[in-house]
Amino acid sequence: MLEASLRLVVLFIAISASAAQTPAILDTSGQPLRRGVDYLILPGVTDVAGGLTLQPRNATARCPLFVAQEPLAQVVSQGLPVSFAPFAAGENMVREGRDLIATFSAATTCVQSTSWRIGEEDAQSRRRFIVTAGQPSYFRIERNATTNAYQIGWCPGESCPNCGRPRCGAAGILIRDGRRFLALDGPAFPFRFRRA
Repeated sequence: MLEASLRLVVLFIAISASAAQTPAILDTSGQPLRRGVDYLILPGVTDVAGGLTLQPRNATARCPLFVAQEPLAQVVSQGLPVSFAPFAAGENMVREGRDLIATFSAATTCVQSTSWRIGEEDAQSRRRFIVTAGQPSYFRIERNATTNAYQIGWCPGESCPNCGRPRCGAAGILIRDGRRFLALDGPAFPFRFRRA
């Protein structure tokens, strides 16, 4: 019994030390992203579109709302603020490659949760939309070494140790009916985070 308890303590210390060595995600002012703080998710490259927001899939179906990108216009919208909640209990910093829940800090007429989750597949591209409402999914943020921006992806790890081999995917933009939706399974889109 004592030996089993010691093994658990050593395992906990090793996991904690590993988490502490994982770099923090930085906002545009060089500060680490923090749990519960609102951020705008903006393109990592300029002049392509605005920040992330909520939109219906089409003009006839108003709910649920999909995670989408504001279109490029004369005045580019910064989108809606998003807060992050790391999976690791007691972790207040958002770290690279660690599971987290993303939630828009906004009220909607759909009367639903604004936390992100994996939605249905697009019939043409076979890419999975990122939507809101229902049980939230755990996402990850990774630094893209080429662009020095960040990419958002889905690949359950610490939040689902028994998931086997999930169909992981990077989030990019999928254009449907003139709208720019966030979807998995395509080229990753670079993002940056600015405190709201």
